[in-house]
Amino acid sequence: MTNGAGGGAPKYDAWEMREQLALGAIPYVLLAISTVLGLLVYPNSPGGIAAMLGLTALGAGWIAWMVTLHPGWRDRTRLAAVYYVGLLTILGALIAVNPLYGFAAMIGYVHAFMLPSPWRLAGIGVTASFSAASQLGGFAVIVDATPVYLLALAVNTAIASTFCLFGWRVEEQSAQRKVVIGELAEANARLETALEENAGLQAQLLTQAREAGVQDERQRMAGEIHDTIAQGLAGVVTQLQAARQAHERGAGWLRHVDVAQEMARESLAEARRSVHALRPRELEEAALPEALGEITQRWTAAHGVPAAFTATGTVRAMHPEVEGTLLRTAQEALVNVAKHAAASRVALTLSYMGDVVTLDVRDDGAGFVPDRVRPTAAGGHGLAAMRRRVARVAGRLEIESAPGAGTALSACVPAVPAEAS
Repeated sequence: MTNGAGGGAPKYDAWEMREQLALGAIPYVLLAISTVLGLLVYPNSPGGIAAMLGLTALGAGWIAWMVTLHPGWRDRTRLAAVYYVGLLTILGALIAVNPLYGFAAMIGYVHAFMLPSPWRLAGIGVTASFSAASQLGGFAVIVDATPVYLLALAVNTAIASTFCLFGWRVEEQSAQRKVVIGELAEANARLETALEENAGLQAQLLTQAREAGVQDERQRMAGEIHDTIAQGLAGVVTQLQAARQAHERGAGWLRHVDVAQEMARESLAEARRSVHALRPRELEEAALPEALGEITQRWTAAHGVPAAFTATGTVRAMHPEVEGTLLRTAQEALVNVAKHAAASRVALTLSYMGDVVTLDVRDDGAGFVPDRVRPTAAGGHGLAAMRRRVARVAGRLEIESAPGAGTALSACVPAVPAEAS
């Protein structure tokens, strides 16, 4: 990875290293949690405790030898397959001894990425069968509660497969994003000959934009998917446990299963929303000027304040990150006007000017002192977020305002053409 001035690349390397360390620690943490819960909650005979501790040590040793101590082996298909089969064997034995090791079964989802693409879903399916069995109390109850087990298996498989597929897709998109922005860096390197006065700064800012963009996107996706998985699976597990108890009493257990299914559907819908948010919906349906015009009209209809949009210069398609930055900046600016300005008129102007594109947002509202705005728990994050967003694409954001004199916001970004993507 190319190092940029100002510490951009080292910060990204450190973040990526922490991510890898966290993923490497997850299997051991899950084994430890399962062991503690198994000893405290689930009754075991002395022989069962010995088997549980022995299998736990075997599992930790297997992961340490095959993954932690030899990380290069995960890229060797046969060794990765041997490791994964061994891992599932140990996890299945642990669940047979103590159902609370269903928490440790999540290792199977995390490490399924080591398998070749055609076999990943098979690994997830086997892991889901273990999770379903553990949620119902172990393999021994499957025969007596086959319908509930099959439904639990279907729910676990659907949720796990969906989130794993989304995770792999995000991983591929991150790799593609690196290639795309790498090509942008090369295009700007060629531009250096004609623009010697700002070539070094341009290359530096684009490098930082690449690193910050990938990091922010991973953080956003990780946070949303983690929250969705945590809430969705917790609710599903709770309902399935209630279904099992109701089944044992001969009561209406299907009602709990229906609730679990609905929770699973909601989790899937939320996950899809997170993935689609990678690119603004408005830009998937229209060009940038049309999208800004539509946003302006909707804002006017919602707030009853006249807002006009104008585009000047030769309209041309820009790189998706450039257009997305301008669109999000306009949305945030309009939100701030609605919240704070008490304006009677708003004007948005999009100007295509050679090697830059400029977005101006002006209002005749109350105004403020820009230097005194600081993010707090109560708000004030909008301006800081706009500045960061514009800086990531090597642009600049300027704000002119004073109390009682309205506000003028101007975002100027490089006119990187869509062909560079």
